[in-house]
Amino acid sequence: MSGPRAEVASLMYHEVTDHPARSGFQRPGARPYTLSCATFHDHLGRIAATGLTPALVTAANLVAGGRHLLLTFDDGGASARDAASMLELNGWRGHFFIVTSLVGQRGFLTGADIRDLRARGHVIGTHSHTHPDIFRAQSRARMVAEWRTSADYLEDLLGEPCLAGSVPGGDISTAALESAGEAGLRFLFTSEPWTRPMLIGGCWVFGRYGVKATTSPAAIADLAALRGWGRARLARRLKVLASHGLGPVYRWYVRRTTRPWPAVTAPGA
Repeated sequence: MSGPRAEVASLMYHEVTDHPARSGFQRPGARPYTLSCATFHDHLGRIAATGLTPALVTAANLVAGGRHLLLTFDDGGASARDAASMLELNGWRGHFFIVTSLVGQRGFLTGADIRDLRARGHVIGTHSHTHPDIFRAQSRARMVAEWRTSADYLEDLLGEPCLAGSVPGGDISTAALESAGEAGLRFLFTSEPWTRPMLIGGCWVFGRYGVKATTSPAAIADLAALRGWGRARLARRLKVLASHGLGPVYRWYVRRTTRPWPAVTAPGA
């Protein structure tokens, strides 16, 4: 592994909506990562006040020195349309990572939505095909197949190579990182809060900070300016160590928090 001199602050969002029952995964583990539109607006305002301009990974020079801010959105929930529109009000673009087996399903983007986002200048990438919740627990062959199946779907849909992806579920391993390059991806985003991208098997691997509904606008401003990442990484490292040590208990916890809620009809749906 070798690293560039560039520093990258990547922020990981999920759903941005005032109607959580209409967008994305309907399970307990997803709710802490669902932001209201007002909260997301406040985050964008604090980023704008720093004078920083979010970039696209496909245009960033990762070898030369410099700092970059990237905004990413996982899962491909229907609220991605609104999040993209809010970015565009500032003249910004983001990265939207799609679980391709869910395209067109209730609460998720359609193929037409995805083509529209790409036409508006956003980067479209894979968040795997079926979103295995403990990705590092999959065989290497399964990991590669998840990337390739999803990337092929997006390539057929958009008429261009799929170069970027993000790891589903947040759990990584050396094999998980290497599988992305093996599948042909050139940019991979994790859920580990580090700022120095690594080049692994021809694929740039990025850390990200997982933004929650409780993350304050002030914290977002600090993170965008590359402050506070050391504390975030320590907290994440302790969580990862605990998950490895708990073994079966952790697997039970993941099953519990990713179990779908009973279907409900959203108000006004």
